[in-house]
Amino acid sequence: MLDARMRKVIDPVLNRIGQGLADAGIGANAVTLIGLGFGVLAAVMIAMGLFALALIPLAFSRIADGLDGAIARASRKTDFGGYLDIVCDFIFYGAVPMGFVWADPAGNGAAGAFLLASFYSNGASFLGFAILAEKREMKTDARGVKSLYYTGGILEGTETIAFFVLLCLLPAWFSPMAWVFGALCFATAASRMVLAARVFPD
Repeated sequence: MLDARMRKVIDPVLNRIGQGLADAGIGANAVTLIGLGFGVLAAVMIAMGLFALALIPLAFSRIADGLDGAIARASRKTDFGGYLDIVCDFIFYGAVPMGFVWADPAGNGAAGAFLLASFYSNGASFLGFAILAEKREMKTDARGVKSLYYTGGILEGTETIAFFVLLCLLPAWFSPMAWVFGALCFATAASRMVLAARVFPD
């Protein structure tokens, strides 16, 4: 819901930095993988109970996630680069909740499973829509220039990162927050299904 607005704020800064990194010969795919490494590190630190400290690699991970696209736009976009970016994003989004489950399996297990299931459903609705949009040659840059067609929703990347930050600051509240956020993720997936029924009628 907030991604389109955030892109207007952060894209000019990311594009300037991305241009500089591209001129220095740094590739977008390398930055994508570095970002994934920071994301996995954040998840490991969460699993170890280092919740507040995990915010540091988590922040670096999301900065890298923004910079890889900026570098690609400044140099050369590739289909594999877009594919790698979305795969690494999904790994990151799954790893952080798993970190909280590993930190307290008994207390966080059920809510964590519900949250991951909602992410799975939300991701399927997102990717399925993107496939059909590509088939019909639909285009949008509302959420930045992407390799895939990005549909909006109640919860998008901005809200998810804010949620992860809140979890790290208030880890004892993981379960209630995960139940609520997961329910909103399922609602987002359902809204995309309704949208798809309207946009792609038989």
